[in-house]
Amino acid sequence: MNLPDLAHPELAHIDTWIFDLDQTLYPHEAEVMALIEGKMTAFVARQTGLSHPDAYELQKSYLSEHGTTLAGLMANHDIDPYAFLNEVHDVSLDTLYADLDLNARITALPGRKLVFTNGDERHAFRILDRLDMRDLFDGVFHLGHADLIPKPNMATFERMMANHSVTPATAAFFEDSPKNLKPAHELGMKTILVGPKAIDNADAHVDFRDTSLKAFLDRI
Repeated sequence: MNLPDLAHPELAHIDTWIFDLDQTLYPHEAEVMALIEGKMTAFVARQTGLSHPDAYELQKSYLSEHGTTLAGLMANHDIDPYAFLNEVHDVSLDTLYADLDLNARITALPGRKLVFTNGDERHAFRILDRLDMRDLFDGVFHLGHADLIPKPNMATFERMMANHSVTPATAAFFEDSPKNLKPAHELGMKTILVGPKAIDNADAHVDFRDTSLKAFLDRI
C-alpha cells in the first residue's frame, strides 16, 4: 500500500502536520457530512425553487466547480453565507466520539499540528471539542480566515501557510478529498489521502494512501 514509517526519508524531515477536518479526523462511517449535505440540498432547493433531486445535482455541481456548495451559491445567488453555514452545520454529532488511541498518535507526531478546513470556526471547534482534540493542535485555519474562499484554491493554501509560517517542503497534509491534495503537492508538501476510497486512488499528486487517518498513523 505504499505506507512508510517515520524513519522513511520521505517523512523523516516533516515538522508540520496539517489535517483536514471533516471525514479526516473522524471516520466517514460517522456520516456527519451526510447530515450536512442533506441540509445543503434543502437550502439549495429553497433558494432556487428546484425539486430536491435537481437541487442535489446543482449542489454537487457547485461543489465540483467552486470547491464548496457555499462558494457556488455565493457566485450565483444572493445569499447570506453565514446564515447558510449556521444552518447546514446545525446537525447532531451523536455519532462522533473521542478516540483516545488516535489522539495519542497525533500527539506523538514530531512537530506542529494544524487543522485546515473548509468549515467555519464554529463548526471546526464544535467537531474538535466533540473529538476531544482541541488541545492537540497548534492552530486552526478555517473558512473565515480564507475570506470564504475554499480549498482547493491556491490562494487559500498560500494564506494558510502565511498565517501559520508553514514551509511546504517540510509539511505533510492529510485529506479525504484528492482534489484538495493537488495544490499541496504542487507546493511541495507530502500528501496523504485517507478514507474508504483512498486505496483505489491513482492520482500522481497523492504520495500515500490508507483507509483512515488512524490506520495510517498506526503504521508509522
